[in-house]
Amino acid sequence: MFKKILIANRGEIALRVIRTCREMGIKTVAVYSTADKDSLHVRFADEAVCIGKPASADSYLNIPHIMAAAEITNADAIHPGYGFLAENAKFAEICGEHGIKFIGPTPAMINAMGDKITAKETMIQAGVPVVPGGQGLLESLDDAKRLAYEIGYPIILKATAGGGGKGMREVWEEREMERAYNMAKAEAAASFKNDGVYIEKFVEEPRHIEIQVAGDQYGKVCHLSERDCSIQRRHQKLVEESPSPFMTPELRQRMGQAAIKAASAINYESVGTIEFLVDKHRNFYFMEMNTRIQVEHCVTEEVVNFDLIKEQIKIAAGDAISGDNYEPQMYAIECRINAEDPYNDFRPSPGRITTLHQPGGHGIRVDSHVYAGYTIPPFYDSMIGKIIAVARTREEAINTMHRSLMEYVIEGVKTTIPFHLQLMKDERFRSGDFNTKFLENFTMT
Repeated sequence: MFKKILIANRGEIALRVIRTCREMGIKTVAVYSTADKDSLHVRFADEAVCIGKPASADSYLNIPHIMAAAEITNADAIHPGYGFLAENAKFAEICGEHGIKFIGPTPAMINAMGDKITAKETMIQAGVPVVPGGQGLLESLDDAKRLAYEIGYPIILKATAGGGGKGMREVWEEREMERAYNMAKAEAAASFKNDGVYIEKFVEEPRHIEIQVAGDQYGKVCHLSERDCSIQRRHQKLVEESPSPFMTPELRQRMGQAAIKAASAINYESVGTIEFLVDKHRNFYFMEMNTRIQVEHCVTEEVVNFDLIKEQIKIAAGDAISGDNYEPQMYAIECRINAEDPYNDFRPSPGRITTLHQPGGHGIRVDSHVYAGYTIPPFYDSMIGKIIAVARTREEAINTMHRSLMEYVIEGVKTTIPFHLQLMKDERFRSGDFNTKFLENFTMT
């Protein structure tokens, strides 16, 4: 087992990893930018090293600085968390070259799933259902129009190196294609320095349902059931839950087996997630694989009573997994608490938190890195915490969540708490009647 792990991340995920490491008797090293010098992950780690100025490129994406921090502290492993360098194959490769274990999959596995065109071709060969679409990147606007005509509108353009909704455009008829094509390529180039885009059939009324998987170096792969992430805004998730109210036992079995096929196709080792789109007829299609821990991993942990960070570390250290599949034993809902103003188009609201009271009680888990007096910097993602409600039924979980949100007090900045309070009272949401377009007709009151 590792003696010391450096966490190449910040915020709540850095704290989450520190907690598990402490339980496992592993020393930790925090890295931080000058903007994060007062962050809790800096305080609670055994050691802390400043790696640069506030901009991500100068700190959390600065591979030479992170590697230097690992070497001067004698860390024997690096946990990347999520975001930043978590799915950077070059970073994983550099870690190996320096004799430091990257806690995640190998560079080859990251590359196999990092490019969406390559991933889709791999899934087709593995027999995993994929969304109908063109083969390879679009070469021109005329190419896009031709393929869209063959597939049939509506279609969606996607950046091959994309994520977080960047470089994506829906096209409902041919006259919209030129503008959408140019915008998708421009946004992809600006966001990922890669303007490659491809085309797929747009799945109407889709649910976004993902399957948590784990694999080891001995060839065993298992799944830990699903998470429904359909409540999202501009392809950014806001609420996740398990089990999905749309799921059936038969569908769970089929999706679970498809996820195992997908992970096995690249001999996956570590924890990861296979994301699917599921149409209103419960046909499901592979969308992408996240070769890392995810923000919403807590939902799975609560419904199957399983520490995914601990499992991730053990796999990296060479341990074998049981290979058993897991099904939800409880219901869990997670609300992302972002420093954003839901009454003003969810604009970021960085600043100083003057008052903070976090909820508690039976069935409530809060993962957060903020405190009263903490200043939320404007340089990073606006998520400041997650609240997870757990109960024996979905209705009870929703009621527990609503109660806890009423107790959650954050003053000094705007947050998404008012949005979540209204959502928990929405009859369509409570009945499970929603898809990824739900928030397009949701109005804050």
